[in-house]
Amino acid sequence: MINLAVVGLGHWGPNLARNIATLPNARLHTLCDVQPQRLEKLARLHTGVKLQQDYEAVLADSEVDGVIIATPVSTHFELASAALTAGKHVLVEKPLADSSEHCRELIALSEKTGLTLMVGHVFLFNAAVRKVKEYLEAGELGEVYYIYSQRLNLGIIRQDVNALWNFAPHDLSILYYWLGMPAERVVARGYSYVQPDIEDAVFMTLDFPGGVGANVHISWLDPHKVRRMTIVGSEKMVVYDDVSLDGRVVLYDKGVARPVQGNAPLGSYESFGEFQLLVRAGDVLVPKLDFAEPLKLQCEHFTHCIETGESPLTDGHHGLQIVEALEAAQSAMDQARDNAVPIGGGGTE
Repeated sequence: MINLAVVGLGHWGPNLARNIATLPNARLHTLCDVQPQRLEKLARLHTGVKLQQDYEAVLADSEVDGVIIATPVSTHFELASAALTAGKHVLVEKPLADSSEHCRELIALSEKTGLTLMVGHVFLFNAAVRKVKEYLEAGELGEVYYIYSQRLNLGIIRQDVNALWNFAPHDLSILYYWLGMPAERVVARGYSYVQPDIEDAVFMTLDFPGGVGANVHISWLDPHKVRRMTIVGSEKMVVYDDVSLDGRVVLYDKGVARPVQGNAPLGSYESFGEFQLLVRAGDVLVPKLDFAEPLKLQCEHFTHCIETGESPLTDGHHGLQIVEALEAAQSAMDQARDNAVPIGGGGTE
């Protein structure tokens, strides 16, 4: 049995503890939090589990094989590096750390110690996200043109990070997983309404190799809970809607065809009459999904990697790529207002 400790029992930690307690090859060994009332609450649900307020005591416990860190982003690097140094395998909730420099240090430390380092990009264990990946790998959509995403909610308003660092790791990790590559450039604009200098709404556009564009709209000040991503391809289009009850993935046989006239190559038409754009609308497919809780699959994957030594799907390098994108987007937001072009009388002649 792999003995695991969950560190941080705020919003997400209890869900991690619940799933670890169900794993056949792992044991929920320790719960750790600085607030005793959180420990007492979970102790009633998980009898026989060790309770600790002292993180150093968790790391000193030789029975603990790995730690799962679900604490504020600013603490991720310190807690994860201490765990790796103490010989513990580590799963850190997203994002991996608060800077790319810290991510690189964690990667180097995990490679030096030979320990598993994994980041909690839970949507990569979502059956709907994986179904879309299957369509892309099979070439169902043809050439991918662009992707747009909305992650909106009137929910928890954070004080430690803005909406970009809170929400965008989900969208970025999914985009990188689907496309199999990181973005090359990003432009972003953020708006702060509730708290000074903490962006509540962010609009971000990314350029991927091959001309693929992606737009991400994130906000925690929206009347609707939306978790939707759309991929537009040359042959088909697909919508992934995580809050849909009956159609989390919908594949549309829709596109725009440019028929070749005779033997004329594309782009060689001499008149509009020779060139036609045909909008094609075919069947709509809603695939059946065998849906298991993604968080449980993520925890299973973590223990599997500990047992086998395999590199996690969401390893330190994947976490680094996401944090690099977040840093670039944050920098773009910081510069956006100064670079905005005035409308009406402020442009060039």
